[in-house]
Amino acid sequence: MQKEELWEYTLQPQDNGKKYQDILAHKFHFSRKLLQSLKQGEHAWINGKFTYLTARGQAGDLLSVQLLGEEPANIPGEQLPLDILFEDDYLLIVNKPPGQVVHPNHRYPTGTLGNAVVGYWQAKETPHRFRPIHRIDRNTSGIVVIAKSRFAHQQLAYQLEHNLIHKHYLGFVQGCVLEGQGKMDQTIALTPGSFIQRTVSPDGLPALTYYQVLYRYPEATLMRFMLSTGRTHQIRVHCQALGHPLLGDDLYGGQLELIQRQALHSYHYAFQHPATGENISIYAPWPKDLIELVSKLKTLKATSNS
Repeated sequence: MQKEELWEYTLQPQDNGKKYQDILAHKFHFSRKLLQSLKQGEHAWINGKFTYLTARGQAGDLLSVQLLGEEPANIPGEQLPLDILFEDDYLLIVNKPPGQVVHPNHRYPTGTLGNAVVGYWQAKETPHRFRPIHRIDRNTSGIVVIAKSRFAHQQLAYQLEHNLIHKHYLGFVQGCVLEGQGKMDQTIALTPGSFIQRTVSPDGLPALTYYQVLYRYPEATLMRFMLSTGRTHQIRVHCQALGHPLLGDDLYGGQLELIQRQALHSYHYAFQHPATGENISIYAPWPKDLIELVSKLKTLKATSNS
């Protein structure tokens, strides 16, 4: 096993006498399922020698765990364009174009981001399962983070669950939003009689979106959204409830004159690297249609937020 394929940790004084599996579970949030898979075969070593995870360690010991490895693809690969923002042994982060579904489904069985990612890995002869940390709507553009291993996926899923991943979106909404910043914390539920549309409802799940006005145009406002929860269509529903639906979002009352899809872009993600703990900050360039939207809006006399 090559060194770069191993996750390593030097035990500290507070780890004395603890089982390796307990250190991995409590300090590094290894899931029970991942620990169980590590117990099947030789996947852990102490100071270069095989060890059982139920053994107890001493300060200074070097614990090495095999976490990476090739896996059979779980969906068909296709040779499609892929805008890669970041890649290493653990993660692939891409800038998804508008109009592309993240994962294949019965309605969109091919041409998805998942097909493109698997095809990219197959071309490199390094197969992995497609494990997106999150999904964004078909007509929302921007960042999608994909884990290359079960370990990376469960580490980032832990961060997502504990609100440790900071997700920022840019969106253009109809009208002039007067408040420079604020929050929208209405609960969201499925609209009765619909399988797709959501609505603000007292019977819904908690949803919290922070916003900041970046620029005001005569008939639209550029806003930054910071998500504290990840409900389906959260920003879109909250904007409609605010009285300022996203431009192009006809499902939630947005007008289609200037753009033919919701003017929403996932542009910034910040989190800790699943293996190293390093702070990662990723930005996604704007797609062509949002750049064109800005040009259209600038044909009107704009005033900046002051």
